[in-house]
Amino acid sequence: MSPRLTTLENGFRIVTEAMPGLASASIGIWIGAGGRHERLEQNGIAHFLEHMAFKGTKTRSALQIAEAIEDVGGYINAYTSREMTAYYARVLADDVPLALDVIGDIVLNPVFDPKEIEVERHVILQEIGQALDTPDDVIFDWLQEAAYPDQPMGRTILGPTERVSSFQRGDLEGFVGEHYGPEQMILSAAGAVDHDRIVALASEAFGGLRRRGAFQLQRAQFQSGEKRVVKDLEQAHFALAFEAPGYRDDDLFTAQVFSTALGGGMSSRLFQKLREERGLCYTIFSQVGAYDDTGMMTIYAGTSAEEVADLAGLTVDELKRSADDMSEAEIARARAQLKAGLLMGLESPSARAERLARLLAIWGRVPDVEEAVAKIDAVTRDGVRAQAAQMAQGMPAAMALYGPVADAPDLEALRRRLAA
Repeated sequence: MSPRLTTLENGFRIVTEAMPGLASASIGIWIGAGGRHERLEQNGIAHFLEHMAFKGTKTRSALQIAEAIEDVGGYINAYTSREMTAYYARVLADDVPLALDVIGDIVLNPVFDPKEIEVERHVILQEIGQALDTPDDVIFDWLQEAAYPDQPMGRTILGPTERVSSFQRGDLEGFVGEHYGPEQMILSAAGAVDHDRIVALASEAFGGLRRRGAFQLQRAQFQSGEKRVVKDLEQAHFALAFEAPGYRDDDLFTAQVFSTALGGGMSSRLFQKLREERGLCYTIFSQVGAYDDTGMMTIYAGTSAEEVADLAGLTVDELKRSADDMSEAEIARARAQLKAGLLMGLESPSARAERLARLLAIWGRVPDVEEAVAKIDAVTRDGVRAQAAQMAQGMPAAMALYGPVADAPDLEALRRRLAA
């Protein structure tokens, strides 16, 4: 069935998609308030706020929030990204009103108890410590910082320890006041859902909210940069990024096909050349991330100190070679992988609800799946080769290295190798 969209007078949007045959539904609120909406002194507060939403409301304790959903066999969770914060639940069909009530309660009525703020502060500081102890997590934060230095887009979502250690109730309330307006919110639901019933419930809960006005994002500027942290670890972690199209650019589909062919699976060039033929690594992949006004194609691998130089050099060699000899068969395989991933993902009500919210936030409408499939099918070998050539011939790049990487080549050396 096709998605249905209703916009309340205050700008609050409700989008649903019924999936016949399902006994469950996913429902949540996606808010245009993520890491890049923070000022420097607020870095980490969007994520802190996400945690605090579950620590009690005017009508429910933290335990009662969890019990309300788990008593009916459902689950509730949240996440913070650079451009969004989401609160969502998965429940059986009869419990959709309950899930909406709980989610609305934690979004609209958090109490920010000072004692709970201190408890959750320690939890988040532990999360930051865990991330710093996980090289193949923290390296992507460092890569983002190298690509977007001194910009909201380049800051970590968790925030630095010193910022998280200083947030107080007024800081949380201030961020909500700035960014949790009805026009920044999208209620999305998929599965066994009744659109009219959800609209009625949402109107009662959210219809009285007052508009806050649009927030002006600082435009992201991808820049060449490098961050290298030498540490005695078992593996050398290598991450290389190139600027890619944002999500409103049709060239994004070309970038996704190229990234998939280059390093998106076991048949990809990087996997075959560096792991299967040379045995230089266990993990290697490439992926594309897209944002409102920019994007990033990332290549990541972990290897030994002795082999990191060879791995880095061969990686850029494969990137350069793909501009000349990427085949029709490779492009066709990558297109098939992307289409299958898209269509298989839509069998999950959670994935479908997230897709509805994200596309509505981007386009102000929900394009048909067939539209995305057609754009994937329209990607040509010549287009992929041209994008590979752009990356090889001077497009901005960033690099992050972590571990025993003192002897790894620097970014400028890799750029010279690409240009040779």
